[in-house]
Amino acid sequence: MKIVIIGSVAAGTSVAAKARRNTEEVEIVVYDQDKDISYSVCGIPYFIGEEVESIEKLTPRNASWFKKRYNVDIFTEHRVTHIDPIKKQLQILDLQTGQTKIDTYDALVLAMGASPVIPDIFIGKQWSNIFQVRTIGQAELLHSFIQFQQPKRAVIVGAGFIGLEMAEQLVKSGLEVTLIQRAKQVMKHMDEDMAYRVEENLRMNGVRVLLNTEIKEIMGEDQINRLIIKNGETLDTDLVILATGVSPNTQLAQEVGVEVGSTGAIKVNTKMQTNINDIYAVGDIAESYSLITGGPIYRPLGSTANKMGRIAGDVITGGTLEHRGILGTGIVRIFDMAIAQTGLTEKEARDAGFDVAVLYNIKPDKADYLGGKELTIKAIADKADGRLLGAQITGVNGVDKRIDVLATAISFHAKVEDLFHLDLAYAPPFATTKDPVLYTGMALDNALKKNPLMTPEELIEKQEANEEMQIIDTRSRQQYEASSVKNAIHIPLVDLREKALTMDKNKLTITYCNKGVTGNAAQNVLLNLGFKEVYNLSGGNKNYQLYFQMKQRTED
Repeated sequence: MKIVIIGSVAAGTSVAAKARRNTEEVEIVVYDQDKDISYSVCGIPYFIGEEVESIEKLTPRNASWFKKRYNVDIFTEHRVTHIDPIKKQLQILDLQTGQTKIDTYDALVLAMGASPVIPDIFIGKQWSNIFQVRTIGQAELLHSFIQFQQPKRAVIVGAGFIGLEMAEQLVKSGLEVTLIQRAKQVMKHMDEDMAYRVEENLRMNGVRVLLNTEIKEIMGEDQINRLIIKNGETLDTDLVILATGVSPNTQLAQEVGVEVGSTGAIKVNTKMQTNINDIYAVGDIAESYSLITGGPIYRPLGSTANKMGRIAGDVITGGTLEHRGILGTGIVRIFDMAIAQTGLTEKEARDAGFDVAVLYNIKPDKADYLGGKELTIKAIADKADGRLLGAQITGVNGVDKRIDVLATAISFHAKVEDLFHLDLAYAPPFATTKDPVLYTGMALDNALKKNPLMTPEELIEKQEANEEMQIIDTRSRQQYEASSVKNAIHIPLVDLREKALTMDKNKLTITYCNKGVTGNAAQNVLLNLGFKEVYNLSGGNKNYQLYFQMKQRTED
């Protein structure tokens, strides 16, 4: 049997390694049009910013190493130009010699990855100071340009993971950075209110963030020196980085009838098989499916690519592995903030037809007396059955731990009530006695069963509609006078039982404190006193004011 793999980064090499681990009885050949194999795309921004000291750290393996370790033949700088699925033949162009050869296969794996999306305005001309961040060759060129040209100003187009990581690294390298995003928020895979926290962090660290912005004109001959955006403003720059997402490299596959799914990537089953016999697809060229909805999902990440490659290598050599789907879990560090998400966002959950409860949980990652830093967890639950659907977290420390626990819980179909019963590790240097994960489960379970929550968005909508309600601020007088929810009355928790006797029990009531805990206590008091409809403002005044700022910024 002969396995041929097209592509040799994360997914392709994983196919080869797993197939060889399973058997010595197959021939394995890999073709790649690039010079480098099995490298870390995700590490490139940190090489640019010199957190990674040398490019060799990102390219620990070469074709010779693979041959010795796995008896796999890898041909770099070889482009597969045609597939004949009937004869099971490939036409391959040697990019060094220009010669063409024919090879055959019994099983073919498409692992050609994805290519950076280039905005139309940049197509058709070459400038020496515009770069993408996708391959080792591109990384070396950009690193060399920064070293020798010493640019002072940079414009980054695109505010996904790579764009934000590059913004961080360039600022740390001393550049003045402007980030341009066509959409109304950074990080499209998060809800807007959580993405706003990231945007504010970027601004606080000196990044100029321009949302709802498109480039209308490029000025400069050999190098771009100015960009004119849609409002007529001119941006002077010495360096432009395109980070506008990627598109799966499906052209070769489509030419021979391989089916592409609704995401634009190749449609595969749980065994990574395409619609054509003996042709598989893995990594950034293939779509996955959601563990929650079962629908197609495309999240080109190295972790998923490795997983897909392992599954295909196992299946081809007689194994039983199957792809169980993904949650789209991701994490990124931007200056001192970590940002993570897993599962469905609030918007995605509502679009999918779920009736959701939404919690904003603001808690320290560990004991305050040992320097605990605030985490904000936005968690989404299905009101119908209490199932946890998704979470987004921002914070300084401990974000990775919590998102991984929540991703694990969602993967095993946990309900929010299950989270409180998890036996998580506790010691003051690492967590609070009631870990933010446990508190998330407890508060969401309460919200579903007895203590409903109201988000800032929902409250502001009611305020704008002039709905009749009573809003109670349970904090100190000093906190209330410094900042409060519009039209709120001040009743500290210690006075609430007495004051409640003069209030209308049938009127919609919202309680709140600074972050949520005292507001919940006030909610319990009023419900136990017979108030009919009482909500706790999720995330308290702090979350409300942040949402209000975001809304004002959007309207302005």
